[in-house]
Amino acid sequence: MTSHPRACYLEPSYEAGRQLVQRNLSGSVVMLNLLRFRAVADYTANPELAPAAPISGAEAFDRYIRHTLPILRETGGDLLFVGRGGPFLIGPADEQWDLAMLVRQSSIGSFFSFASHEPYLAGLGHRTAAVADSRLLPLVDHVAAA
Repeated sequence: MTSHPRACYLEPSYEAGRQLVQRNLSGSVVMLNLLRFRAVADYTANPELAPAAPISGAEAFDRYIRHTLPILRETGGDLLFVGRGGPFLIGPADEQWDLAMLVRQSSIGSFFSFASHEPYLAGLGHRTAAVADSRLLPLVDHVAAA
C-alpha cells in the first residue's frame, strides 16, 4: 500500500469563501482555528518580517497574534480562547494540533473587513511563516440559529 502525503491547508479557497457568503449567516460567528506549526518559521515569502535569528513557528505565530489582536478588536472581533493542543481524545491517533483558538467576529461582514484590512495584511507573513497546516471552521450559535 502506498502512503499518500496528507494535504495541508493554509488559506481558504475561493469556493470555500463563496460558500461562506452564501450561508447568509446573521449575528456573531466564532471561528474555530486548529493550527500546526513549523519547527522553524519560514519567512521566505516575507523576508521583510523575518527576525535577525531563526525562531520557531510557535514564536512566529505569537508575533502574528500580537500584531493582529488590536486590528481584530478594531474590526469587531475578539480572541475568546487560545489553548495548546495535542492528540485527540476522539479522532485520528496520528493527527494532532499545536494550538486551538476561538475567535469571535461580530458578523461575517466584520470577518471580511478584518481579513482585508491593510494593516492586518502587513503582518500576515508571520502567520504564513509559522503555520504548516491549519483548519478554520466558522461556527454559529445553534440555539440562536434555530
